[in-house]
Amino acid sequence: MHTLIGLSCAALLLAASAPAARADDVLVFAAASATGAVEAVVAAFRALPATAPDTRVRASFASSGTLARQIAAGAPAHLFLSANERWMDWLAGEQKIAGDTRRNLMRNALVLVAPQTSRTRLELAQGLDLAAALGNGRLALPDPDHVPAGIYAKQALERLGAWQAVANRAARAQDVRAALVLVERGEAPLGIVYATDAKASDRVRVVDTFPRASHAPIVYPAALIQGRATAEARALLDFMASDEARAIFARFGFLTD
Repeated sequence: MHTLIGLSCAALLLAASAPAARADDVLVFAAASATGAVEAVVAAFRALPATAPDTRVRASFASSGTLARQIAAGAPAHLFLSANERWMDWLAGEQKIAGDTRRNLMRNALVLVAPQTSRTRLELAQGLDLAAALGNGRLALPDPDHVPAGIYAKQALERLGAWQAVANRAARAQDVRAALVLVERGEAPLGIVYATDAKASDRVRVVDTFPRASHAPIVYPAALIQGRATAEARALLDFMASDEARAIFARFGFLTD
C-alpha cells in the first residue's frame, strides 16, 4: 500500500482506530514546521530495502502543543517529533514517552519575514522599534501561549525590548505555517516564523534573523510513545537519527550539527 502523508488529525485518528489499521502501521505526530522534511524522510525510509514492503507510515502535522495534548488524551501515535523540548518534557511527565527513546534530531533558527515585494528593512537588535515598522498592520506569529515558534518569538521580542509595544497587535496563528500564510497573502506586513518555513516559501523574504541568544535553543526532540514502541516505529526513529536522514533535514534548512 502507498505511504499516506499529511492527512488531517481528525481523519488520521479515525483511520488509526478503524479495524483496517494493522500492527505494522506507524503513525507519526510531527510539528507543522517539519512537514516537508518529515515527508521526505518518511519517503526515504519506505525506500529502504530493510523496510517491510507493506509497512504504512502515516504522518499528522500540527502545532507541538496540539499534538502533545492529543497524545496525552490517548491518540494512537507511535512517534512524536516536537518543535521544542517543553512539550516533550510535558509528555514525559505524563509518562507517555517510551523509556530512553528520546533524542534530539535537529535545530532551527527564528526569522522576521515580510512579503516578497516589501521593502521593509530592520535590524533585529536591542531597541528594535517593531511597532513603527508595522505601520497600521499586525504582526503574524504563532500563538505565543501554546505554539513553540510563538513562545520563542515572544522570548526574542522581550529580550530586544519590543514585545510590549506589539503584544496587542499580534495576529495569533494556530501554528507556524498559518502565520507564514498571513504574510504570504499580504494580510500582515511582518511575521515571525522558523528559518526553514521562510526557506520553503517564494512569497516571503527574510528581513533579518533573530540573535540566537535572544531566545531558548530551538531543538526538535523525537521519541516513541509508551505502549506503542513497535519494531517498525523503532526502525523509523533510528532512521530519523541516521546520517541519511540528517542530510535530508539539512536540505530543508535545519541545523543538524
